Amino acid sequence: MAVTVSLVLLFGLLLFFLLRSKSLGAGSAFIAVMFGFFLASTGASAPINELTTAVINAIPNL
Repeated sequence: MAVTVSLVLLFGLLLFFLLRSKSLGAGSAFIAVMFGFFLASTGASAPINELTTAVINAIPNL
């Protein structure tokens, strides 16, 4: 768990700085995929799935 969280932070920071500097390319896509992969294996995956479901269910009511 500790390694997964540190990799999520590492890939998240790299992705943040790549997006901020507008250097998007194949490397950024790899970083984004790895960030998502490691984020899905943390405890944050359940709240993210619940939030996504809530937003999708709220869209028809707008």
